[in-house]
Amino acid sequence: MDTLTAEIAPSASVIVIDPSGHRSRVELAPLPFKIGRQADNDLILRDSRASREHARIVRKGGEYSVEDAGSLHGVYVNGKRVESHALRNSDRIEFGFPDSYQLIFAMDGAELNRLIGQFGAHEKTGPMGSVPGAGANLAKLRAILDVARTLQTGLSLQDVLNSVVDAALAITGAERGFLLLRKNGDLETRVARNRQGATLPASDLRVPRRVIRRALEQRRDLLSMNFDPQGTGEFQPERSVVDLELRSVISVPLVRISKVRGDATSVLSTDEETAGVLYMDSRLATADLAGGNRELLQTLAIEASTILENARLLEEERIKQRIEEELGVARTIQQGLLPRSLPADGWFRVCGSSVASHQVGGDYYDFIPSGPDAWTVVVADVSGKGVSSALLAALLQGAFLAVSHSDAALHKRLERINTFLNERTAGEKYATVFYCLLERAGQLLYVNAGHCPPLIVRQAGGIESLAATAPPVGLIESAEFAVGETTLADGDKIVIYSDGVTEAQNLEGEFFGRQRLRQAVAEHHTGSCHALHEAVAGAVAGFTESAPQADDITLVAIEYRGEC
Repeated sequence: MDTLTAEIAPSASVIVIDPSGHRSRVELAPLPFKIGRQADNDLILRDSRASREHARIVRKGGEYSVEDAGSLHGVYVNGKRVESHALRNSDRIEFGFPDSYQLIFAMDGAELNRLIGQFGAHEKTGPMGSVPGAGANLAKLRAILDVARTLQTGLSLQDVLNSVVDAALAITGAERGFLLLRKNGDLETRVARNRQGATLPASDLRVPRRVIRRALEQRRDLLSMNFDPQGTGEFQPERSVVDLELRSVISVPLVRISKVRGDATSVLSTDEETAGVLYMDSRLATADLAGGNRELLQTLAIEASTILENARLLEEERIKQRIEEELGVARTIQQGLLPRSLPADGWFRVCGSSVASHQVGGDYYDFIPSGPDAWTVVVADVSGKGVSSALLAALLQGAFLAVSHSDAALHKRLERINTFLNERTAGEKYATVFYCLLERAGQLLYVNAGHCPPLIVRQAGGIESLAATAPPVGLIESAEFAVGETTLADGDKIVIYSDGVTEAQNLEGEFFGRQRLRQAVAEHHTGSCHALHEAVAGAVAGFTESAPQADDITLVAIEYRGEC
């Protein structure tokens, strides 16, 4: 019995989440399991802030505990600092830094091992520690244990589901097993096997699906039907089943398991939340659900449901990770489209930044020389958020780069871009744009297409705003874009911003607003455009603190030096 006890002793592992979010499973072996920065640890934390030996996981009397190994920054379990703490399934272990490693403690097949231990204890009832049929019962235990082990291995989901069906057949003695999963409102056969482990064609399941669905609709934990070979048995829900000469049918619903808190689980109760069904039948013999077989089969169904839920969550995590990676690439590309070098001396000087509220943003700015004595500037804010707005912003930037900047016909260029954008979005997406041409002599021509009114900061004192002269680009098919005009003096500056600046919110939900913007501009108008930009950006950051923002924050400061 010592060998069997050692074989079924519960093991455990940790799911390691590294600082980049990648996950891996590590078995807790050997014990004590040492964790830290040093190379001789069983789990190496590649973080300079971690201690050489930060923590260890030990096992005492069948219970796992995590202990602080004298670390500098401590060990935390579920957010609470501990010196020693008994671990429960799904406990979260951290090491003093929220942006470092996290471990999720996981017991491996604990419930199955408990049942196996109970079942094995029941077998020791005879004078010699055994009863007739003990060999068959031990075979059932091995089948269940195999499934428990596959839950934490690198086998594919299909391999694990095959093991579930094999174990169910070993428990019941049924001849054929099928595992069916919900797909698009129907049941799809994922596993079809006989008791010898051979794969069967899905067409071998000839029982009407409405019979199998009954287990799902009634949501009974276990539906078992035995039939007389002549069809005169007690249960005859469908004549076609009797026509197939089946002696017994077992149908076990696979419910969806929802993790709630700690190691607790909740079984979802609606029919729509049923993941599928484990179906078995026999033509020659009656399936055995006597003794502990029923409980083992029910537990196996719960374990199978857990497998399916974990596989679903893992697939969601993989999809999310792929999306995050792709968005990271898109963000890098989008940031690369912004001007890399900004004029810092001469008569035209500029400083700008754009911070996306999501991975990618719908704002952009650009500066384009228009001959030796003029520059064009464009700042745009595409409606909406996310990938679609980012793609349209890139398209809009390309359109502005494609038009000629050699003349002062700003309205003609915007009319062409408006037509280009409207034809492709049918007015469903649009962009506010501030587009201007600044000449060496100080003349400023501009079109404000529905954008936030930029501020002209006069070196002599005073702040003026440049109100909208036209509707947003892409909104109206035949829109006209009127051109405004003003003159800059030496030392004057222009502050162009998106509505993400004035609508930036703090933790109390207050907006930064135009008044705070004008105040920050007024207090720092005598400095360079770089100093002015940094002052306004710092004021916004100080106001919002760590509050998440709903919109991109784009800020551009232009300085005109007429004497250069």
